[in-house]
Amino acid sequence: MAKKLDILIVGYGKMGRAIETLARERGHKVVAIISDRQTDLVHICKTYKPTVALEFTHPESAPHNIETLIESGIPTVSGSTGWLDHFAQIEALVKLEKGSFFYASNFSLGMNLTFKLVEMAAQFLNQHPEYEVDIEEIHHTEKKDKPSGTAITLANKLISKLDRKQGWKLDELSISQHIGIQAIREDKVPGIHTVRFSSEADTIEIKHTAHNRMGFALGAMMAAEWLVGKKGVFGIDDLMGGAFR
Repeated sequence: MAKKLDILIVGYGKMGRAIETLARERGHKVVAIISDRQTDLVHICKTYKPTVALEFTHPESAPHNIETLIESGIPTVSGSTGWLDHFAQIEALVKLEKGSFFYASNFSLGMNLTFKLVEMAAQFLNQHPEYEVDIEEIHHTEKKDKPSGTAITLANKLISKLDRKQGWKLDELSISQHIGIQAIREDKVPGIHTVRFSSEADTIEIKHTAHNRMGFALGAMMAAEWLVGKKGVFGIDDLMGGAFR
């Protein structure tokens, strides 16, 4: 049984609410919940002294939130997407502060298995240029970043294994050195990601469909329970003990 934690939830959207429900079910205490617009995060950290923070907000606020939490000495788990151009800055801050930070673009066990399957397929098809590859992601209309962080992770997995691909482009067909990512927004869709390898002869699809957010919340909660007491920057591979390497 994991040690009982005093949890701070930063960002109270659909994921924040799912994390709150699961945290209480697992016997943890949610000491504070703040919205993405909360400005006095330092005061919250000093007042409630959380064991760990879970940060699920928006691209424009995530870097500041994470920096503040790390500087306040709070181990932090984040699943916010669309801010990774600041990631090196966060890594340097964690090292400077001897802090604890865990990041994943997607905390679902099933999605992380999908990442591995996509890598394996791309490695095999690297020698078969007759197969073109593209990505489609569908999310709820409230999701602000396009493409999703998960779709970008999928693209990077493909690029790492396909010599003929050097980057990705949003809302374009896959041509030449680029992978096309189609980002679709529909009402009440937690997340659907599809990778297609297509040739004149056939099409291979690897697809992950999230039915709700509890799978993501469980992964995030497991990360929070695992992170406490450790120092450094971590990800899903660390949590799973190398299972996805």
